[in-house]
Amino acid sequence: MGFFELPLIAVGLSMDAFAVSLCKGLCMKKFNRLHAVITAASFGLFQAIMPLVGWLIGFKFEKLITSYDHWIAFGLLSLIGCKMIYDSFAEKDEPINCVMILDLKELFFLSVATSIDALAVGVTFAFLKVPILPSITLIGIITFVLCVVGVIVGNRFGIKYKNKAEMAGGLVLIFIGAKILLEHLGLL
Repeated sequence: MGFFELPLIAVGLSMDAFAVSLCKGLCMKKFNRLHAVITAASFGLFQAIMPLVGWLIGFKFEKLITSYDHWIAFGLLSLIGCKMIYDSFAEKDEPINCVMILDLKELFFLSVATSIDALAVGVTFAFLKVPILPSITLIGIITFVLCVVGVIVGNRFGIKYKNKAEMAGGLVLIFIGAKILLEHLGLL
């Protein structure tokens, strides 16, 4: 995996968390820095932990699937990307449920739900022999920064860009999956 792919994957993975952060910012009558940092830290932490778990699972089964790893990487990234694109169209009229207090239980479940796709990406990292510690660190940091920005943008401008962010993230993941497949097939 090259220098540009990992940050693009990190941005793609963080788009769900970014979209939820936009909603969190939208619900704030007045911007709250502590809530923004706690929200972003939760999303960043789970976006970093889940690829590690996926990497451990993939590493365990690597020898069984080495000849298919590029197809698996392509399939997983494409499925995640397609789901994100589908969700960007399907959720247009979904009402926003605003709660003014920071509910840590809700934040935990949102963090887990938005990071499930990162688990699958972690499996592909094992197959592709991606160094996991720098990768999850970068994913966590990028997610944290984007989620802080998401809360700020949501607070100032509303939810206008949520669907576009999810679509862009999905397209990035599909593009990277196709690139991995084409490289392994010798077409790039």
